[in-house]
Amino acid sequence: MATRPRSPQLDDTSKAIIEQLQVDGRKSYAEIGKAVGLSEAAVRQRVQRLTDSGVMQIVAVTDPLQLGFYRQAMIGLKVSGDTRVVAEALAAMPAVDYVVLTAGTFDILAEVVCEDDDDLIALLNADIRKIDGVHTTETFVYLKLHKQLYNWGTR
Repeated sequence: MATRPRSPQLDDTSKAIIEQLQVDGRKSYAEIGKAVGLSEAAVRQRVQRLTDSGVMQIVAVTDPLQLGFYRQAMIGLKVSGDTRVVAEALAAMPAVDYVVLTAGTFDILAEVVCEDDDDLIALLNADIRKIDGVHTTETFVYLKLHKQLYNWGTR
């Protein structure tokens, strides 16, 4: 039986800071401090610890369509051999923005962002299908992104 990695223990204040940043990642440390009852310096330190430990990232999320990437897709891959090796090869590709090992119909799911359908076809044929161990692929083209949120909280 596999052991789960230990989750960092977050106190209620750290959770509140994360939730404030999930609502608005550009919120100032002073504003967060007022909301959670800490000084600006204390919030800055906690945010630094949370990012240094890998508990959270603060990033800009772009709209691919606004940047000229008109084709997004999820690709399901059936793999022979070590799925981790294939996942690493996929993760190294600039067009691939999400890779997850799964249990079920597919061994790996990979989300891609491409300029257009020709770019997607080239990625599939010239790159993804040529990875050693890739047995089959199934591509799920996104017609419309209906919901995408990053504010699931800290529980």
